Amino acid sequence: MKSFISLICFILFIGIATAQENKVNVIVIGAHPDDPDSRAGGTAILWAKMGYNVMFVALTNGDAGHQNKGGGALAKIRRAEAAEAGKRYGIKKYITLDNHDGELLPTLENRLKVIRLIREWNADVVIGPRPNDYHPDHRYTGVLLQDAAYMVIVPNIAPDTPPLKRNPVFLYAQDRFQKPNPFTPDIAVDVSDVFEQKIYAMSAHESQYFEWLPWAGRRLDEVPEDDDERLKWLAKVRYGSISDAVRESLIKWYGAEKAKTVTNAEAFEICEYGRRPSEEEIRQFFPMLGN
Repeated sequence: MKSFISLICFILFIGIATAQENKVNVIVIGAHPDDPDSRAGGTAILWAKMGYNVMFVALTNGDAGHQNKGGGALAKIRRAEAAEAGKRYGIKKYITLDNHDGELLPTLENRLKVIRLIREWNADVVIGPRPNDYHPDHRYTGVLLQDAAYMVIVPNIAPDTPPLKRNPVFLYAQDRFQKPNPFTPDIAVDVSDVFEQKIYAMSAHESQYFEWLPWAGRRLDEVPEDDDERLKWLAKVRYGSISDAVRESLIKWYGAEKAKTVTNAEAFEICEYGRRPSEEEIRQFFPMLGN
């Protein structure tokens, strides 16, 4: 009887271990402690609901992004806001590094930090910005991700952290910039059903979405006082209609009928410097896509 029970326990242990190994590990990297949210927050919620391991990372502490706060006090606020947002998304972690906002550079030191983060998370998918952007921190975050691609599997680079056995799939999050080349939506995810949760999670970054960004955009007087009205306002000012290119990608992945019903979507471009996944592999990483 004891042998039978031991056998059952062993089988259960193997099953749990296998299930954990089969879960996708995703790391979304942004420059500031709200950047991972706006372009990948909905997809992160869907992944988290599936039990996938999702981590958001801000490469700077956001200590310059405000009109009348700054330095360590602001960094503390933004770190707390990010932690609260992570809880609302349901992801595993939301961490911020201590690089100064507005001073991020694609140095070897920062490249090694990114390589170690990706390795420690055993990432299957890495998401971040393209190196085409109005903000230097955003641009250099994209460069750092490109520089980390491939190097994450090289044993003699950052040898204190074991290399990955396989290069992850690196993805760019959607942006509006056209030069030197426009964004290509290789993958489009329907996030309509979790859009309200995404907006609620984003709203945890109060110092950004209701103070700094409206001030910088000269629309601070538009921000409502009521919490519910703020959520509606945030959804309205941050998201418009789905572009034709993204709609075409939705048709590819979900079919024409389903694509017509999508009201909110997030799109991603496959970075050439990471692994080039097949359609079958994309569907394994993104099981929420249509069949």
